Amino acid sequence: MDRTEKREFVAELAAVFAETSMVVVTRNKGLTVAEVTDLRRRMRAAGVNYKVAKNRLAMLALDGTRFDGIAPLLKGPTALAWSQDPVAAAKTAIEFAKTNDKFEVLGGALGKQTLDAAGIKALSELPSLDALRGKLLGLIQAPATRIAGILQAPGGQVARVLAAYAKRDSEEAEAA
Repeated sequence: MDRTEKREFVAELAAVFAETSMVVVTRNKGLTVAEVTDLRRRMRAAGVNYKVAKNRLAMLALDGTRFDGIAPLLKGPTALAWSQDPVAAAKTAIEFAKTNDKFEVLGGALGKQTLDAAGIKALSELPSLDALRGKLLGLIQAPATRIAGILQAPGGQVARVLAAYAKRDSEEAEAA
């Protein structure tokens, strides 16, 4: 990389840090090309960006951002994963780390909060943003459904009572 490419890369990474809400720092020692390809495919499918960056350039991009707490993690062969959904990056990285011992989650940051590997693991166990939205929508719809059922019940009871009276009257008329 020449100087202009390095400057562009730092500016691009700084823009990413300004826009995203979650960054996960990983270490990959000795992953094969096939394993890295599989990891990138999984990350892409989950809506996560994954980039291997020179630590010095990543530290330059981190300077002055809310993620500058992850700078001490940038030692050795590291890579960064980020996404708009905070759970997606953590979940994908932890799932891949479970199946591959050469891949290690070092930590990360959620906004200004720096997380260690245990914090990232705890975050990965939360439901995704879409799952939370579904649960919230279900909670909002449940009371409306119950109210509609309660409002319909008295009308149905009145109709059954009237039908019973009509049936009784018709049976009395037939008997007479």
